[in-house]
Amino acid sequence: MVNNMKFIVVLFLIISISNCNKSSEGEIVKPPVIPSVVENEVDFWLTKGDEAVKLQKQTSILAFGSSYNIYPTVEINESQTFQTIDGFGFTLTGGSAQVINSLNLEKKQELLQKLFGSNENAISVSYLRISIGASDLDETTFSYNDLPIGQTDVNLTNFSLAPDQIHLIPLLKEILKINPSIKIMGTPWSPPVWMKDNNSTIGGSLQPQYYSVYAQYFVKYIQKMKEQGIIINAITPQNEPLHPGNNPSLLMLASQQADFIKNHLGPAFRTANIDTKIIIYDHNCDKPEYPISILNDAAAKSYIAGSAFHLYAGDISALSTVHNAHPDKDVYFTEQYTASTGSFNGDLKWHLKNVIIGSMRNWSKTALEWNLANNSSFGPHTPGGCNTCKGGVTINSSASYSQNVAFYIIAHASKFVPTGSVRISSNIVGNLHNVAFKTPDGKKVLIVLNDGNSNEIFNIKFNNKWIVTSLEGGSVATYIW
Repeated sequence: MVNNMKFIVVLFLIISISNCNKSSEGEIVKPPVIPSVVENEVDFWLTKGDEAVKLQKQTSILAFGSSYNIYPTVEINESQTFQTIDGFGFTLTGGSAQVINSLNLEKKQELLQKLFGSNENAISVSYLRISIGASDLDETTFSYNDLPIGQTDVNLTNFSLAPDQIHLIPLLKEILKINPSIKIMGTPWSPPVWMKDNNSTIGGSLQPQYYSVYAQYFVKYIQKMKEQGIIINAITPQNEPLHPGNNPSLLMLASQQADFIKNHLGPAFRTANIDTKIIIYDHNCDKPEYPISILNDAAAKSYIAGSAFHLYAGDISALSTVHNAHPDKDVYFTEQYTASTGSFNGDLKWHLKNVIIGSMRNWSKTALEWNLANNSSFGPHTPGGCNTCKGGVTINSSASYSQNVAFYIIAHASKFVPTGSVRISSNIVGNLHNVAFKTPDGKKVLIVLNDGNSNEIFNIKFNNKWIVTSLEGGSVATYIW
């Protein structure tokens, strides 16, 4: 009896399902198609010029499709490649190290992890520039071989890293624990004053009789830093060699730099088996003839890895001018500051357009903002040093810091474009300035700035499919897939 009941129930269910699949005319009707869930294929991080959104991951679904539309298109072509990227970051000035070290242990570790870590909240800074001796954003001027007036030390017997043992070197060691592969460039603002023709930290020129001694000064610096566990990947012979009015500073003409490198610094590195890169110039984009003239000297060129640039004058296209003149040598963008008088939206647009996108589209291997950190009074700095330079972060107290516009300028690249990424082709459409990369693990990264004032709807096209997205005027986005 029980088995008969089961048979009847099953038969009833079969008849019911069959009837549900027939129309009133007896035709078979297919069950409704349940639309599949569209999965996100492109992550999207946004910063708005009005500061309403700062480096926030967006929740909108972006999936590639092929439905035609009339919007402008940024097309990515990974088969066309350009330079390999060394990194993005800041100059860790002595003053930056000093104020970061003033944070209490908990806040300091929080900030260092945010800057140099690899977790979800980190911006993963991959390149640092540091000063060889003092920069103008140290509390005082110093070199590693300071002597009483009238004394000299041609054997560099008194050479010592002691001035940087207080703040800079201990902080670098902490950073290297977080990111052991971070690249570091060293740059002097001035030699020891006894080597100069004016016995002053400000201006003057390196006396030719001390060229070889100064070359050994670089050798000792690299060797002593290595003993501290700090590898100097590259040096420039002089910060802003055509700006002798800073404190510290040095006037070093192109002919002098060529002589110094080919006859002294290059041979000294070779003899000491030092493979640290020598990168020339390290000044504004208005004088591309400076690095070109040095690279035209075959003897000097043999020791040189590339040329470095700032953009307080000239146009970012100068990097391509130098690259095109000597395509076998690299170019680097090493400094641009944001001012205490600047606005968030103005600096975000200008720096993304020029420092990040502009330098990368003109062959640069790095994009570095100026000082990483300072206090709320835009210090410390030397007497006569920059008093309007605003750090990527401001240290407000031992328990508080704030993130400034330079933090976000760098973050939109450093967080997503690791060392070893390669720039790939992308086209600029109207106000949509952009640059694209392929990372070592094969991801594609596109940084887009809307340099206009109104909202722009546009396509991002890759492999003959595209997504539709939009950016408000003055906003920047990083897309990853």
